[in-house]
Amino acid sequence: MAFRAAGNSGPLAEINVTPLVDVMLVLLIIFIVTAPMISMPIPVDLPQKTTSVVPPLDPPPPIELRVDAANQVTWNGQAMPVAALQARMQEQAQSHAGNLPELRIATDPGTEYEVMAKILAAANNAHLQRIAFVH
Repeated sequence: MAFRAAGNSGPLAEINVTPLVDVMLVLLIIFIVTAPMISMPIPVDLPQKTTSVVPPLDPPPPIELRVDAANQVTWNGQAMPVAALQARMQEQAQSHAGNLPELRIATDPGTEYEVMAKILAAANNAHLQRIAFVH
């Protein structure tokens, strides 16, 4: 802030333009650097419109797994050992590639956690993605 020298009334207010000039020079440099990049075209491969309609696939029948209190596993009503589950799930996943069936697991309250862990590990290894727990 500047002051008047000889008794005139009050201070003389002046604007400091140095910060304004600094900001303007920085903006000018940014625009000079970015202008050539904006003028260059960027190749983008966009998807093309198609007139063919792909019909949705009918979902395969779900896999119904039931585990009873004695830890016996049934696959769609047929008894099956837990050790054979992974091979059977992989067979189903390969036969329905791209349209995997839903795995529906129904358990008894007395089912051991170890049996459920084996079932879920087999489903994970067979890459089944839709798993439901039902009553």
